[in-house]
Amino acid sequence: MLRLTWVQPEDLIGHELRQASQDGRQPKHIAARWRAAGGPQAPAAAGVSPTPASGWLRRLAEDLLDELADLPSALADDEPTDLGRIRAACPDWPRPVGSPVTTPQRLEAAWLGRACGCLLGKPVEKLPLDAIRELARSTGNWPLTSYFTARGVPAELLARHPWNRRSAGTSLAENIDGMPEDDDLNYPLVNLVLLRRHGTAFTTTDVARTWLDELPAGRTFTAERIAYRNLLCGLEPPHTARHRNPFREWIGALIRADVHGWTHPGDPAAAAEQAHRDATLTHTANGVYAAMFTAAAIATAATGEHDVHACLRTGLTVVPPRSRLAEAVRGAVRLAHRHADFDTVVDALHAVHAGTHWVHAVPNTALIAAALTHADGDFAGSVCRAVSGGWDTDSNGATAGSIAGLLAGHPAALPDRWTAPLKNRLATSIGGFDGIGFDTLAHLTHREIHRP
Repeated sequence: MLRLTWVQPEDLIGHELRQASQDGRQPKHIAARWRAAGGPQAPAAAGVSPTPASGWLRRLAEDLLDELADLPSALADDEPTDLGRIRAACPDWPRPVGSPVTTPQRLEAAWLGRACGCLLGKPVEKLPLDAIRELARSTGNWPLTSYFTARGVPAELLARHPWNRRSAGTSLAENIDGMPEDDDLNYPLVNLVLLRRHGTAFTTTDVARTWLDELPAGRTFTAERIAYRNLLCGLEPPHTARHRNPFREWIGALIRADVHGWTHPGDPAAAAEQAHRDATLTHTANGVYAAMFTAAAIATAATGEHDVHACLRTGLTVVPPRSRLAEAVRGAVRLAHRHADFDTVVDALHAVHAGTHWVHAVPNTALIAAALTHADGDFAGSVCRAVSGGWDTDSNGATAGSIAGLLAGHPAALPDRWTAPLKNRLATSIGGFDGIGFDTLAHLTHREIHRP
């Protein structure tokens, strides 16, 4: 039987109950009704439970999802999704910073950095923090300094903590042969298509059309898959982000933000506004802020005139300061400044965010900020710290690598041990891009900066 992940109502309800508790609603009575009916908890790691629910239980899940959506949130005033209200909540909304230029070489370093960080995190995605540490230590690779390898890992340890099954064959050091396909690279490609077709004045509806034309549904996950389903059911943005979508504050919009920053060097506000139009197809509130924060930080880094700390501070200027995401990032940066040992930083972050799903935008954005801060923007240090912190390892490594690559400024500034295995080749199911080189992608991206 086909059990499609991330869309079954009986699997969504547990995630929505958690989300409701986190965004200021009171779901206790609905949770009690679900438990009394024998409803299962949300799948712990996978996107689907092993067996389907009865027709009655599925209908109940659908009804309860709609009831949860109608509950008022105590955090609504501090965490708006509308761009006008976000701007009104941000007293230091940024102006252009530095010269509005970047180079193809700097963008190539960003593309490569994104790929390297993603590739580093792929084999250990979904693994708990202690497993990541054990696997790396077993091969003498802790603190992380290179790609993960299975060589030398005891069989007993692999039996307890197997690599991510979809990634081990292409992302362990001994298996890397170019950059394998990953959604963390597919979305930048889709956004290049979006800009080539619609320019920087694109609408959220243009994003939806581009997805339906170019993005295979099977290459979407969590909030993106829900929004895709909602589009096919006739819903329109921004309702696509809200309807039975418990993943609307997860990390998906963040991983789509890079192109918006890359193509607005020195203009973090414009990058953030563009990221907002993209993000609201699938996300709300903190899920949207994570994309805006990332786009603004990248736009600041793209000029080569600011250090990583200035980039992160600028990223926070487009995030409502009383939001959970702003609080988490500020706290993570403080921890990174306070502790010399990054493992101590990570342990503190995991304690603060215990109970939050490992793909949620709030803890992952905080970890990215902590990694970049602690490494002072150094490329290898940033990607290794981001991945070593666990949670959504490939996405965090990718975003940290993109920002650190921009700061490095040139492909030659990235250590060869990271870039050489990529062989200047990216695999993807996005039409017209399979096998493309990162140098070519950089030139295509640079062209969008100057498109009339």
